[in-house]
Amino acid sequence: QVQLVESGGGLVQAGGSLGLSCAASGRTFSSYSMAWFRQAPGKERDFVAAISVSGNTYYAESVKGRFTVSRDNAQNSNYLQMNSLKAEDSAVYYCAAVWAPSGIILTKPNEFPYWGQGTQVTVSS
Repeated sequence: QVQLVESGGGLVQAGGSLGLSCAASGRTFSSYSMAWFRQAPGKERDFVAAISVSGNTYYAESVKGRFTVSRDNAQNSNYLQMNSLKAEDSAVYYCAAVWAPSGIILTKPNEFPYWGQGTQVTVSS
């Protein structure tokens, strides 16, 4: 079992930056593949970025080059740095985790059993 708590959301102007954090409970965080998803009102939950246990990363095309996902196993945390934000990035952002010591990267919401409560990101244009 792992519990996830996101933080760092807020209101930012278009073109600005925002960093999200996801703190995880448990002693085996390093064996979990982590990901970020987002959901705008009336839309499906979409994949944003993922990082494997070995630190390999994968991004949605819409955020590639603007967002950076990272992890700190010593801190049981992963992070999403968002730069050059656009109005269409506005959504509730969720951190997710799945046991994946093999190093696989997963990107579909139904592949992740553990979720945080979400944090709102609003980008004003």
